[in-house]
Amino acid sequence: MKKIVALILAVLICIGLLAGCDSGEADPRNSRIITDGSGRQVEVPEKVESIVCVGVGALRYTCYVGAQDLVVGVEDYEVKPGMSRLYNYVNFDKFKDLPVIGTNGQPYTEEIINLAPDVIVMSAYASVEADDLQTKTGTPVVVVPGSDTTLDDAAYETIRIMGQLYGMENRATELTNYLKGIQKDLDDRTKDIPDSEKPSVYVAGVSFKGAHGFEGTESYYGPFELIHANNLANTTGQTGAFDIDLEQVLSWDPEIIFLDFNGMDLINEDYATNPDYYNSLTAVQEGWVYSQISFRSSASNLETALADAYYAACILYPEQFKDVDPVAKAGEIFEKLLGTNPYEDLKEAGYEFRPIKIGE
Repeated sequence: MKKIVALILAVLICIGLLAGCDSGEADPRNSRIITDGSGRQVEVPEKVESIVCVGVGALRYTCYVGAQDLVVGVEDYEVKPGMSRLYNYVNFDKFKDLPVIGTNGQPYTEEIINLAPDVIVMSAYASVEADDLQTKTGTPVVVVPGSDTTLDDAAYETIRIMGQLYGMENRATELTNYLKGIQKDLDDRTKDIPDSEKPSVYVAGVSFKGAHGFEGTESYYGPFELIHANNLANTTGQTGAFDIDLEQVLSWDPEIIFLDFNGMDLINEDYATNPDYYNSLTAVQEGWVYSQISFRSSASNLETALADAYYAACILYPEQFKDVDPVAKAGEIFEKLLGTNPYEDLKEAGYEFRPIKIGE
């Protein structure tokens, strides 16, 4: 009798094992649940080995965290060369021959299915619903907030989620601590400067939905916000980037002007036909016009924005930043976020921190 019972138990165990093998279900020990930026509970592999990124910011922050080698497909603009997005520039050899899986937040579902990545990392700026994309592809979709400014909560949350997803928690913590140190350094040096001692400042040539000339400016401009600058655009009641009435700028007569390189061609063209306008500005007359390396291309490029903040601070507050070399600081920031320093490449292409003479 005992032998019969033992035999029955053995058969039942075998049937259970075979059923488990035939079910096609993942062993729960090889998966885990994470909470994404939308508050969704997403089951992902214990070890993520391949990803695609959908929507602006997803690939950028993946590179900041150091997980670019996991990427098996990219959106169409990532296979075009250029320097406007440094994360792409320094990793272009990795990305240029990868399959294209979408365009500007619109995924190519069939291409993603063919690539069969472990996870789709989707920024909140994408044009699709996460659950819908997950259902159509059969692939876990993890949403990250992304950021279109500098150091906000969304930027830090994106880094945290990616660190957890990629198994790179140490790198995410290291990066977060570094960025919070940058934020604190800029804040500590500038927060107590009396408004009466801050020069008035105007930034022009700011890109939004394409290039803009001298009228293109931005209230609460990210690099200026980090250093508590007296940004004249903040007094307009506008938010974000917009075109301003140039007569208003003339009325303000800002003490210092910064020009975004993205708008320089338009500014120089306008100068050629209307030099009297520009030459009537005190900052132009006295040579108080300086560069900003364009940081907004497919949303905000954090490393460039932070470098811009330090350069602007060195111009606006020379006493408080007398110990800072803005070019060396830019190199440090680039190394920390990108793993390399492309500043000399930027300089060779004409994008560097320097005074600017409009029209030349």
